[in-house]
Amino acid sequence: MKVALITGGAKGIGKAIAERLKINGLKVIIWDIIEPKTDISFMKVDITSFSEVKEAAKAAGDIDILINNAGITCDKLLLRMKEEDWDKVISVNLKGVFNCTHTFLPGMIRKRWGRIVNISSVIGLIGNAGQSNYAASKAGIIGFTKSIAREVASRNITCNAIAPGYIATEMTEKLPQEVKEVYLKSIPLKRAGTSGDVASLVSFLISDGASYITGQTINLDGGMVM
Repeated sequence: MKVALITGGAKGIGKAIAERLKINGLKVIIWDIIEPKTDISFMKVDITSFSEVKEAAKAAGDIDILINNAGITCDKLLLRMKEEDWDKVISVNLKGVFNCTHTFLPGMIRKRWGRIVNISSVIGLIGNAGQSNYAASKAGIIGFTKSIAREVASRNITCNAIAPGYIATEMTEKLPQEVKEVYLKSIPLKRAGTSGDVASLVSFLISDGASYITGQTINLDGGMVM
């Protein structure tokens, strides 16, 4: 049985991915700082801490599939942004991806098989006023994905990124109604995406049917930034 680990899997997109992969017959482990309302195996881990990730990985054991999903926002115009606002977002969204990939990649290399899916964002492609920290972190994930894909392709390990657009989650639900309407007007399919949409794409990217796909960033945005 393949083992999949999802960071930030307690709610939203991460929870949907975790539940989908469990239904698909995988052994699933969730890492988060909040406990999920699910019967899926859970470990409380701060992925911003290199040492904590290394220690937690000993309990998790070797994994076959890594879904780097954990992410936060701290939106402010640059001139109002504090250093800690920048550091916190980069630490969770980008350094966390490094910490987890660095930790679990050796096991995949030994087995000569692995799947890594990093959750980026269309904001990492197009930018957004008030989200320079978030955009930088998500753009960094795209560059990281391509580099790792090149490094490990010969070991039968694929590494891809998903760039969701406007997805209906607890995070986006907090947006002002007028902001939601602007987003919806920019989407040709005229609807928000769902966490299930993201989970479906993850399921494909880790499957044998996607074994010839690596180093790619797939926009999941209803045509928003085509």
